[in-house]
Amino acid sequence: MTPIDARQSDGGGAGAVSLGAAEAELAAIASRLKAQLAAPTAESLTEVAAAHIALRALPGNAVSATRVECLLDVAQFFHLSGRTMLGIEPAANAVHFARQLGDSALLRKALTFHGILLADSGNLPAAVECYAEALDLAIGLGDAVREAAVWNNLGLALIYAAQYGEAMQCLERVIELAKGDAEAGAIVRSAFINIALASLHAEDFARGLRAAKLSLDDAIEPASVVQLVDRVVAESNYTRLLLEVDNLERARERCELAKRYAVQSCSQRAEQSAEIAEGLYEVHAGLVDVGISRLQRALDHARIMKSTLRDALIALVKAYDIAGKPQLALIHLRELLHYTKRSQIESALQHQRLHLERLEQSAGRVDEPLMLAVAEPNAPLGDARRERIKAQLALLHRQAITAELSEDPNGEHVYRVGKLSALLAAEYGCDDDTCFMIEMSARLHDIGKLGIPIAILAKRGRINPDQMSLVRTHSAIGAELLSQSGLPQIQMAVDIARHHHEWWDGSGYPDGIAGKAIPDPARITALADVFDVLTHARPYKDPWPVARALEEIQRLKGTQFDPELADLFVALIRRLQREVGDLDEYLGAEARESPFIRARRKIADALRRANGPRPGTLS
Repeated sequence: MTPIDARQSDGGGAGAVSLGAAEAELAAIASRLKAQLAAPTAESLTEVAAAHIALRALPGNAVSATRVECLLDVAQFFHLSGRTMLGIEPAANAVHFARQLGDSALLRKALTFHGILLADSGNLPAAVECYAEALDLAIGLGDAVREAAVWNNLGLALIYAAQYGEAMQCLERVIELAKGDAEAGAIVRSAFINIALASLHAEDFARGLRAAKLSLDDAIEPASVVQLVDRVVAESNYTRLLLEVDNLERARERCELAKRYAVQSCSQRAEQSAEIAEGLYEVHAGLVDVGISRLQRALDHARIMKSTLRDALIALVKAYDIAGKPQLALIHLRELLHYTKRSQIESALQHQRLHLERLEQSAGRVDEPLMLAVAEPNAPLGDARRERIKAQLALLHRQAITAELSEDPNGEHVYRVGKLSALLAAEYGCDDDTCFMIEMSARLHDIGKLGIPIAILAKRGRINPDQMSLVRTHSAIGAELLSQSGLPQIQMAVDIARHHHEWWDGSGYPDGIAGKAIPDPARITALADVFDVLTHARPYKDPWPVARALEEIQRLKGTQFDPELADLFVALIRRLQREVGDLDEYLGAEARESPFIRARRKIADALRRANGPRPGTLS
């Protein structure tokens, strides 16, 4: 949201705080916050929340490095206590004031921490955009250590998105930058911790074990809360990697260390991580009932705390699999699927609400009539209204790119499908406004994949029937998410998300409707989507030549596709080949204007300059 501090008075008016008094109050707030971070207690949440209220009450022109640091301390506390969404506002405020100060080093720090919170709360696009700007600043400052810190956090964000190859490139860059720099020891250890985590998920256990060992070689005894939490994560990951190779003795040693540091940290997140690692160790060690009881307790706590619920459910599914109890594993797998769907929808909608608030606050009252006009279903769309709709949908479009990153790393699929859908709609006789709305809406056709466990979407090779039935729920998930977005003129996007896998003969999903019962925009988008998937590589397939894809569409007209639309589509593609040549260049042109895609390419360019080109890069 727009920084609340920026909307405060500039010190004029009754009851205003003078700048001198504001600086004195800031110093006192800073002291209290440092104390809470250094030695948290049961009262710390209340104390930090009170400090945040005091920061928000300060005048908007009380701009100083102390204010930025205080806001970052508040955000860090909320993050460490598992209340990441509460940290978004103070982190955004910190970025705002650092920009006002013109302090590049402080802005780099604020952007990096804002990125951490955005990534942890499910807004990967905004996080990557923060990191790309922070990298520019760090490189411009010639600060290799701070640049390494940005790469490290970017690598972790990519692990969240199951982009393990890309994450490894970023983390290797950390190690290269920080090599031989005594000041960067903690960053290098953190990079090795993250490599171990990525390797655990990617099932590259040998690499993960090497990284886990390196992360703990010569590690100093942790003192601060941040150091303690990092150490617990490192020891827990090491434990789980050792369990994967049946090294129970060493796993027990690392598990005991994780427990000890978790208690010292007073962090619920750290205690949950250690308890999950211990429960898995007990199951692997043959203490199945004890381990499952411990994991069940961790799950009960996680259902309240939320931030570790996914890890607890995954651990229980694995534990029941090891114990030979597939039905109990399935129960928790279903809960995991339900949690993934619910949490991703909630996260996307929370960030969408913040995005809309920012638009309204930046537009001010002058745009209120425009909002009313956009909300009128039959109002003609002019350029201003179209730009407004684009702005309203911008975050959802970025989230739709994120939903498909495992299958479409360059992020252009949603734009190509949107453009093709609009062109086909024009061939079908739709007016310009309808074609525009179809393009905007078709970009969101697969946003429901946000609610599918990423391990399935990222899987190499064909998935099994049970996994396919799970993937198919993305259409209903997408429709549910979009219908709750509160946007005017969203119904077309809801229809496309829900029905773009319906078949003309009624054998599609999720509703099995047929013929013209399928909404026109969904029938149009279905052709564009299938063609683009066929003609591009996916983890489970090689790309088809355009001619072969068109033959397949012709073969399926009357069964999968509307016959009239299929004929129009084939003719459209053949004409485009003659007129524009490179279809991808033409259809994906607007994708290259996306801030998220630009940020990813900027990051890829920085990696290429540092290391030379590699396969599977961010571009």
